[in-house]
Amino acid sequence: MGCDGGTIPRRDELVRVKQKPEQANKDAEREFRWLHCALTQQRLQEPIVMCTMGRLYSKQSVIERLLEKEKMPEGSEHVRSMKDIKQLQLTPNPAFTNEDKTEGLLDTRHAPYICKLIGLEMSGKFRFVALWSCGCVMSERALKQIKGKAASTCPLCQLPYNVEDVIVLNGNEEDLELMKVKCEMRAAKRKSNKKDKKQSKQTETVVKAESAESIEASGSQPEKPSTSNGSQPEKPSTSSGTKAEKPSTSSSINNAPKIKAVANPKRLGATNAMQDPELKRLKTEFSVAKDPKASDVYKSLFTTHKTDKEQERAHWVTYNPFYN
Repeated sequence: MGCDGGTIPRRDELVRVKQKPEQANKDAEREFRWLHCALTQQRLQEPIVMCTMGRLYSKQSVIERLLEKEKMPEGSEHVRSMKDIKQLQLTPNPAFTNEDKTEGLLDTRHAPYICKLIGLEMSGKFRFVALWSCGCVMSERALKQIKGKAASTCPLCQLPYNVEDVIVLNGNEEDLELMKVKCEMRAAKRKSNKKDKKQSKQTETVVKAESAESIEASGSQPEKPSTSNGSQPEKPSTSSGTKAEKPSTSSSINNAPKIKAVANPKRLGATNAMQDPELKRLKTEFSVAKDPKASDVYKSLFTTHKTDKEQERAHWVTYNPFYN
């Protein structure tokens, strides 16, 4: 057989066996998914976005594909608009250099991004999650450590989130099924919120219409009641004898000056009132010396009396600078 020298051949060396298919390197596949766009298979470029299934994309490539209206590849057919993606808030790794892109083994390379809370590298070895409400990215281990009241708020930006907002990045098949359920939950919640907004708007419009109708009804009430013969109704009188207040309407305001103009002459008296002798004394032409009713003693008190005009010294009542 040619096996000199005491060598013992094995069976697979003598008999041809069906060769096993080559298995893909799991580490290389994992690194490729975390560093390359799931749409174009090129290296990720900022800004980086995720879909509802947790796959990573370059935002520019997604926009170009949506504008061109080309068919999405398998695994990304659920991305139909910009509403189906969310921009991620990533924390860069200070230890990452340009040499890590090409040189070095997969286990020794540094990832371009890390968890801001505990410092784990986002290389695929650890599970990472992102919040759909704010886009913040952190490790699943750090998120599970947060408990109590702070568990419902994002530890990075302090915005509230729900259970359906937690997206596992590059998850397995079980995670993908869970992400589909969460996506349906978010869609149902958006529809309910839209219905609530519509109902609130409808109630606001109804309230405004009712208030406008009530204002118009109050403004269109009759100002004064009128009778058939055209005579005005009698004014109401109170038992206490006090005068009733007049209603403040536009007609009463317009008629007020006319009534006052007619009533003023009556208050001042008749046309012969100016002939009253008491009113004549108010005129500047009136003189006490010419008054027939005044006595001679009363007339001597004033400077218009003839005795006062003839004297050579000042009057004892009034002061006349003519004699000083």
